[in-house]
Amino acid sequence: QVQLVESGGGLVQAGGSLRLSCAASGRTFSSYFMGWFRQAPGKEREFVAAISRSGSITYYADSVKGRFTISRDNAKNTVYLQMNSLNPEDTAVYSCAASLTYYSGSYSNRIPNPGEYAYWGQGTQVTVSS
Repeated sequence: QVQLVESGGGLVQAGGSLRLSCAASGRTFSSYFMGWFRQAPGKEREFVAAISRSGSITYYADSVKGRFTISRDNAKNTVYLQMNSLNPEDTAVYSCAASLTYYSGSYSNRIPNPGEYAYWGQGTQVTVSS
């Protein structure tokens, strides 16, 4: 089992940047495929980005591609989400999540599905003002 704790959220003006961190404890961090999701008030949870165990493969939602970067440091048991060019539509609670599933080929289509992730952090609020 793994415990996840996010940090780095806050209030930022449109066009600004934030870096979120998700610290993991418990079972070996490098065993987990990691993802970031977000949920705005009144909306469903939305996939943001994901990263393979080694960090060599990344996945992004179209809405954040080119603006957000996911990375991980297995030595520090941490996954990051660098968010640039933020806009008010990015306002949400951001949560990291962990999966023990191995994804390849067409099975990778499951990556954006929150149900694929067994472990979740409590979330960190990101608010972007216009």
